[in-house]
Amino acid sequence: MENHLDYDHDYTYHDHHNSTNHSSYEDEDFSDYHTVCDKQDVRSFAGVFLPVVYTLALILGLAGNSLVIFVYLSHKRLRTLTDVFILNLAFADLLLLLTLPFWAADAVNGWEIGTAACKITSALYTTNFSCSMLLLACISIDRYRALVRVSTTANATNRNSARRQRVIMCMLVWMLAILLGLPDMVFYTVKPNSIGRNACRAVYPHDMARAAKATVEFLEVSLSFLLPFLVMMFCYCRVGVALNRAATAGVRGVKRWKAFRVLIAVVGVFLLTQLPYNLVKLIRALDVIYMLVTECEMSKNLDRANQITESLALTHCCLNPVLYVFIGSSFKTHVMKLVKRCGQTGRGYRHGNEQPTVELSLRSGAQTQTHSSSGNEDTSTFTI
Repeated sequence: MENHLDYDHDYTYHDHHNSTNHSSYEDEDFSDYHTVCDKQDVRSFAGVFLPVVYTLALILGLAGNSLVIFVYLSHKRLRTLTDVFILNLAFADLLLLLTLPFWAADAVNGWEIGTAACKITSALYTTNFSCSMLLLACISIDRYRALVRVSTTANATNRNSARRQRVIMCMLVWMLAILLGLPDMVFYTVKPNSIGRNACRAVYPHDMARAAKATVEFLEVSLSFLLPFLVMMFCYCRVGVALNRAATAGVRGVKRWKAFRVLIAVVGVFLLTQLPYNLVKLIRALDVIYMLVTECEMSKNLDRANQITESLALTHCCLNPVLYVFIGSSFKTHVMKLVKRCGQTGRGYRHGNEQPTVELSLRSGAQTQTHSSSGNEDTSTFTI
């Protein structure tokens, strides 16, 4: 994932062709440059905007994702593959958020903690952001599988097979995310910018600079946005069709509408937070190939758009606990138990008489039924 660093370097315009050299990934000396695009105002904007946004994201994201991890590990059983994905999602979001203080400090004072920290922080940022997006696709796939999976009798063999499946799926997701983070580990380094301040940025070899830069951008857009979005749209459309047919299985319209709202919120928030940033990334990738940015002001506006849309994309880390966990009645019940154990009074919590969870269990043939949260069958459910 492209970090917040290109604005640290002034773009220079060629004397004859007026083309833009992206000095953030190419280090060359050209004798016929005559116009330098001063980006001090872009750096000043980043020095104020990014620390504020990252601080808010860090506070909110740490609170929500830490609570999810604590409740899952200490109180709530990992009954389904979706539960495992949600737990991994919280870990990925938490690790991503922990890199934000470094980028905030970089925006204000430059990178002062060495090349090794630059490489590790950049790789962690890209790996965990990519992992988060891929896990969202996995969650939607697991919910879709509940439509077509034939119900089987729970036994030791099935449970062991399910555990292996969970481990394999999570390992594949993390391995793909790590592969996406490897270019940052290899190419990111600390170099001084035009004002003498150290910057953590990607520096590619001259003979592969443009091709490598464009390839990385296109891969990240494809695997971290386009693939998860297409998977989510397909799976949740099928889930939505099943919910629409749920009236024949005795599910009332109010419950179906609540489930529809969850689906709409999940897809809508994903588009709202990720689409603007990935459009900017796509423009930047095309600019690398075709040199579309030929004016200083256009270059600065693109830098500002990158900072704003990337910050918007990061807010998904704060919203994931709300979208995928806190709206579930069963999880709220576990939180109420936790609050009560801490000596606080949970409003609406009745000792010894918990409110039953209402879930829509999506089965083979798109049959839908309601059941209590007390069921221990290892199946995927869409919790209201």
